[in-house]
Amino acid sequence: MDEWGSGEAVLAACLLLLHWIVCDVHRRRQECLMLQIKFIQTYYIGLFLRLRCTFLACWCRDSGACPPCVGLEHAPMNMPQGFNQRDDAADRALRPTALAEFTGQEAVVRNLAVAIEAAKGRQEQLDHVLLSGPPGLGKTTLAHIMAKEMACEIQETAGPMLERPGDLAGILSALRPGAVLFIDEVHSLKRVVEEYLYSAMEDYRISIQIGEGATASSLTLNLPPFTLVAATTREGSLSAPFRSRFGIRERLDLYTVDDLSRILSRSATLLKVEADIDGLETIAARSRGTARYANNHLRRIRDLAQVRYDNCITAAVAEEGLAMLGIDHAGLTELDRRILRCLHDAGRAVGLKTLAVNIGEEESTIEDVYEPFLIQTGLISKTPSGRILTPKGYDHLGLPPPQQDPQQRLF
Repeated sequence: MDEWGSGEAVLAACLLLLHWIVCDVHRRRQECLMLQIKFIQTYYIGLFLRLRCTFLACWCRDSGACPPCVGLEHAPMNMPQGFNQRDDAADRALRPTALAEFTGQEAVVRNLAVAIEAAKGRQEQLDHVLLSGPPGLGKTTLAHIMAKEMACEIQETAGPMLERPGDLAGILSALRPGAVLFIDEVHSLKRVVEEYLYSAMEDYRISIQIGEGATASSLTLNLPPFTLVAATTREGSLSAPFRSRFGIRERLDLYTVDDLSRILSRSATLLKVEADIDGLETIAARSRGTARYANNHLRRIRDLAQVRYDNCITAAVAEEGLAMLGIDHAGLTELDRRILRCLHDAGRAVGLKTLAVNIGEEESTIEDVYEPFLIQTGLISKTPSGRILTPKGYDHLGLPPPQQDPQQRLF
């Protein structure tokens, strides 16, 4: 009886295990089926939206009027705090729309023009492009210009928005042949998403894993040929395999005062404000070599000229407007001067974390936005032990540099 009871227990255990395996396989199949259904829904929803946009564009082109939106109420969009829709529209209006209108960055413009003409002559899509450099130099503008020169659509996204490979798969599957996919801040991509782009960039296909474990399967989707244009302020943060997949790599440098003066002259014409060369050069000299800063300063000084000076910007008007914005003769803002004062008060090398805590700013913002200009202008120096104030920085603050101990000069 004991042997019979023990055999019955083993049989019951085997049946229970077999039941669990059957249920697990059934559950995994259901998960695979639901994932396939979800992906198919995402793909066809994107296809429907693309066709709808094409229909609306044709409606507007043929009738010259906006199409009726049945059942839709146009409510005002909630904008983030500090966003000025008028300034954003003005900024887009000031951007050049062709390479011939782009001022400065001569080497970059020349190389892109040759690549675009060659691709159009071969009737192929443009090679993948990587644009690097400090913010505000025109990387986004160049991406739109490339799409317009190639006569194709452009899809925009940003690295922080792509958290999972599925987010990228939905965008890639909805691209049209020859389209431009622009990814801003591409250095913020997670490594798994970055590796997901490898096959899409080289072979124009992506593989989607469905399920897990022994029941996992792979679904391969062929993509239409497209051009990836990536922009980054930290090219060194990209992995070597990812960088090597870009056929065109260009770096944008800070603008000269002459280039910024020409950019401001074009912007003043578009803004319908009179400005003499002295006023434009005054604004350009204090714009930190960045076109975005120059146009922002011009719009604010334009407001001052419109209210007080009969819509005319002279050197004196520019000086007054820049003083109201807190920008000194070297183009430094209040936060720049706080960084200099913090280094002066410390009297020694200061680390990035300590500097960020003292001035109340993010470390990445200091390192990407403020430090490059301060280092290039020779106001601060970056050493292995931290940041220090240079003699030129002391002169800017109007303070004498500290006297070094004679014994320290021996070492």
